[in-house]
Amino acid sequence: MRTAIAVLLLVATARADDWPHYRGPARNGVSAETGWLDRWPAEGPRVLWKAQVGLGFSSFAVAGGRVFTIGHAKDADTLYAFDAEKGVLLWKHAHPAELNDEFYQGGSSSTPTVDGDRVIVLGRFGDVFSLEATTGKAVWSTNVAKETGIRVPRWGFAGAPLVHEELLLLNAGDGGVALDRATGKIVWKSADKDAGYSSPVPVGRQVLLSTGSSWLAVEPRTGKEVWRLRWVTQYGVNAADPVVEGDRVFLSSGYGKGGGVYALGDGEPAPVWTGKSMRNQTNPCVLVGGHLYGMDGDEDKQPALKCIEFATGREKWSQGGLGAGGVSAANGKLLVVSEGGELIVAPASPERWKPVARAKVLEGKCWTAPVLANGRVYCRNGAGDVVCLDLRRKP
Repeated sequence: MRTAIAVLLLVATARADDWPHYRGPARNGVSAETGWLDRWPAEGPRVLWKAQVGLGFSSFAVAGGRVFTIGHAKDADTLYAFDAEKGVLLWKHAHPAELNDEFYQGGSSSTPTVDGDRVIVLGRFGDVFSLEATTGKAVWSTNVAKETGIRVPRWGFAGAPLVHEELLLLNAGDGGVALDRATGKIVWKSADKDAGYSSPVPVGRQVLLSTGSSWLAVEPRTGKEVWRLRWVTQYGVNAADPVVEGDRVFLSSGYGKGGGVYALGDGEPAPVWTGKSMRNQTNPCVLVGGHLYGMDGDEDKQPALKCIEFATGREKWSQGGLGAGGVSAANGKLLVVSEGGELIVAPASPERWKPVARAKVLEGKCWTAPVLANGRVYCRNGAGDVVCLDLRRKP
């Protein structure tokens, strides 16, 4: 009887969530899910399904029982829609695209955004599609580079679309582009300069964006610039999304640039601290319990998983040997995918790195952070191998 009651309480208190866009519901890489398995048998968690989607490092959007991601093959970028439980391919939508493999293997970069009954994709060369989430039928399409005259940055557009009220905001140009989310028509645009590779991040009444040489905030309805912070990084690669906590924001880039926490106000953000204790080349950190956890250093320079204090930038610990993987978090724990394809669970603790579960789930190069949604974890490698793992507790 007591066992039955305990099981019922566990089921009643467990929480599951969709992950409808890049970095999850709160756009911070942290899931509110509870009750998922953080201890596995020796052979690892149960594999629900596998798939092949083509080259790239697109993450996953999960909503309404469907999971979406993008990959490149046969001179096209393709959006795939799978049944989240069974892995059945529901539909796919392809558009012509070059590989664009300068200095790396190339392929898709952006992550789909689910907007109610639609899914929206920004392609590397400016193609934007709004599709029916259930069927893949095109509602509208446009090419934002051609429509605005804004240049495509060196490695293509990489930021995920942001839905804001009646607008669709894209990191394109010197301060973003806004489309009418119902029709795809241009509402406002910024100057013709190189965009950064981060996704637009809403903060109060502002949206934060990166360019090739700065961070800035704009008013989403008008595109009016609120502030700009000069941020010069080698190759213009400002790719890791800002991490916001109250009226402060953590900004970071790789290539030796480093980062810091800045106080947000009416004008240019004031530095709280700056330094090189965390240098995020592509994947942003997650913030848990006042500490930042993320991959420090460039992928070709033996990066390390680090924990630093958000308030001061002080390093608490550093763990090498994981490569340029990705980190997400849920229920006070880190979910880490190493560059070599090992999925690891560890408490988000500033005291030390102490994994409680780990399993080899993929081969090849893995830069994409794992996504936990409704008790399932989705991982992929750069070659496009996708694996869905079952972390649900059985009643």
